[in-house]
Amino acid sequence: MNRIQPRRLVRQIGLLGVLSVTAVAVLSGCSSNGSDSSDGGRGFSEAKQDKNSTITVWVDATRVPAVKAFQKANPSIKVKTVTYDGSANGSNSFKTKMSLYDRAGKGWPDVVFSSQNNDASWATQGVAGKQPFAARLDKGLIPAGTLSGFAKGALNPCTVDGGVYCLRNDLAQTVLWYDNSLLKKFGYAVPKTWEEYQALGEKVAKEHPGYIVGSVGDTWTPEVFMWSSKCQANDVTDIRKVTVKTDSTECKRAASMLDTLVADKSLTKLSVFTPDFVKTYTGKVLLMPGPAWFAGAIFNNKESLNVPKGRLGVSAPLAWDGDSAVAGNVGGGTWFISSHSKNLANAAKFAEFVTTDDAYQVDLGPGYPAYAAAADKWVKKQESSGYYATDLSGLTAAAGLVWDGWGFPSFSQEAIWAKTITPLVSSGKSIEDNLGTWATAIKNQAKVNGYQVNE
Repeated sequence: MNRIQPRRLVRQIGLLGVLSVTAVAVLSGCSSNGSDSSDGGRGFSEAKQDKNSTITVWVDATRVPAVKAFQKANPSIKVKTVTYDGSANGSNSFKTKMSLYDRAGKGWPDVVFSSQNNDASWATQGVAGKQPFAARLDKGLIPAGTLSGFAKGALNPCTVDGGVYCLRNDLAQTVLWYDNSLLKKFGYAVPKTWEEYQALGEKVAKEHPGYIVGSVGDTWTPEVFMWSSKCQANDVTDIRKVTVKTDSTECKRAASMLDTLVADKSLTKLSVFTPDFVKTYTGKVLLMPGPAWFAGAIFNNKESLNVPKGRLGVSAPLAWDGDSAVAGNVGGGTWFISSHSKNLANAAKFAEFVTTDDAYQVDLGPGYPAYAAAADKWVKKQESSGYYATDLSGLTAAAGLVWDGWGFPSFSQEAIWAKTITPLVSSGKSIEDNLGTWATAIKNQAKVNGYQVNE
């Protein structure tokens, strides 16, 4: 069977169903909103279009400035903004609400922002004969030139069975953040490999107790450490197929490292977003593997660590000895256009603007843009601020190194880790000894969601 390139077509893909999205749309024959419709060659039945109608856009609070930037640039286009949680922390609110509208046969928004990367897994599938929510974008709705301008791999979570169904807002590639001033003060060098990272963590525990080299207290811990170790715990290999293999060297080496550093207390069990973390570790974070957005959310944030100007450095993802370096990924939102929209032209114009235009992505966007041209300008802007102790080439390098063996299925790996492994770590149990427990939980969740599980 055709392997749908893991992280791209597959990861998200791994969720489609037996029929391709295009096939579902064709078989459904008509729009589920009951209005006159036709297939405009885009692979789905279009509602009767009204170019003057208001477009309704759903965003989280962080993306409200994106809507305002669009309205400023396009005052003649009527936009209604609805603020919701963005499906944050796997709330599934996006999916739940669209299911209700499917039943009602009306009410769908025109554009939706989601903080999750696995929504294409369900938004491209028709349930009970209903037309899938997500409009296919690569059949004329979004110009080919725009789609090709996204960073390598950026649209993988949006690509299902060869079609593109969403646009990526930002990337959340993992890198190694570090306090350059503390490293110099203690006489340490920036590690280049995970083995060097572990050795430094052990050294810090002995020589500077109370300082840390990272955290395992958040639900995205596996996306930072296991993903970047090429642990095949979440490899969506084809439509409705997932490989779950946690007994490999790649999984064990990362788990062993985490166990060692947690025991040494140079890896904290606290979440980086808790008051206790800020109180305990402000000025004491030596190293911190994590996503691109840690810069603004944790380090350069007066409500968090508030690292002073000129101290924060960043390096490209670490490699394991004898292996190539890869990055993990923690988030990076997506924008969907509704296949039910009665104003596809303006919905597409909006989605293209908020993901590619400098007025939002460069001037206002808090994260590393997924659109390559905007990312280049964003990086230069960040570097010109004088805040960082190094250039941001590590971020740029990591953007193209996200490993494609970790997928985007319809279920949440973060939720599984939080329910299965986090309590064990909190109680002093070993991650390596419980890799089988983790695997069982993943397999069970995969089967519940209709996946064939390979080991």
